[in-house]
Amino acid sequence: MFTPKYPPNDTAPTPTVIQPQTLTPAPAQSHVPVPVAPPAPASNRPTVQLTPGSTLALVAGGGAAVLVVGTVLVSMLLAVAVTGVSVAVVAIVLRLLVKDLHKER
Repeated sequence: MFTPKYPPNDTAPTPTVIQPQTLTPAPAQSHVPVPVAPPAPASNRPTVQLTPGSTLALVAGGGAAVLVVGTVLVSMLLAVAVTGVSVAVVAIVLRLLVKDLHKER
């Protein structure tokens, strides 16, 4: 299912060779003609077709990715919140200790 499928060698389009042309100077005209390139050959590669199983796998993979990213972001937010609370508790304890030191003098 996930292995690439290559077309047979004989169905590949043959490369087109464009021969250089010599340009002759145009008589005094107000515009210069632009050479036109031939159109690109059509591709023989098949288009991507999604089966119900592959669609379900894509949806499940996308949902799993969203859950993993959400979990990581929530855990980072929780780490920041815990750090903030611990810094606030340390600040209160230090303030009380400094206040007690000033009372003893």
